[in-house]
Amino acid sequence: MDVSEEYRDAWEGYWRETTDAPGEAIWDSDPSLTAEPHTELLLPYADSALPIVDLGCGNGTQTRYLAGRFPKAVGVDISHAAIEHARRADATGVAEFRQLSLVDGPAVRELHRRLGDCHVYMRAVIHQSRPQDRAAVAHAIAEFVGTRGRAFVVELVSASRDVLRRAAEGPDGPPPKLRRVFAHGLKPADASDEEVPALLAEAGLDIFTSGETALAQTEYLADGTRIELPARWFVVGRR
Repeated sequence: MDVSEEYRDAWEGYWRETTDAPGEAIWDSDPSLTAEPHTELLLPYADSALPIVDLGCGNGTQTRYLAGRFPKAVGVDISHAAIEHARRADATGVAEFRQLSLVDGPAVRELHRRLGDCHVYMRAVIHQSRPQDRAAVAHAIAEFVGTRGRAFVVELVSASRDVLRRAAEGPDGPPPKLRRVFAHGLKPADASDEEVPALLAEAGLDIFTSGETALAQTEYLADGTRIELPARWFVVGRR
């Protein structure tokens, strides 16, 4: 199974129209607001000697941070254009990047065989995936962690739709970075609050701990307030 050509093209189009400038993608926040605090939540449950895979890495900002916290960091993304961004940004080669669809089971299993059990970092991927692909994404997490790894998964909750709606209804319409997301047919906050933990459980993953947070964006409301999208995080693995 693989994603539809339309879905893949949407992401390719988005990343082809994105420059290498840090923060141009609305979710490309500094790691101090994202991967850094998320890693602190993961590490009490994780063997720091294992590698980590950043699923849906985009231009690799978070992957490069993770490479400094784990012995090896691999960023994967469905978009070739995103991986090209990530490789250009990683001038010193601290991380590894490769194109990969999370619903391509054989490709996921091949990477797991190469890396062995590893940790997973996944920020806001399920909510952007097509409904029919979400179970496969959860199973990809389970494949990578195996028996020894742990995953940090953070996904938007329904309350984020209100924040996005408020941003879109500003005096000038959606701010530019959000407008580009909508223009490519990408659908943020498309999964229900109950769906994410259910998918993780169905994939055979146990939830060790979870909590509420907000994902800082690189775009601002009309009043100058940073857009922060309500989310829930999970640390999962096999007991």
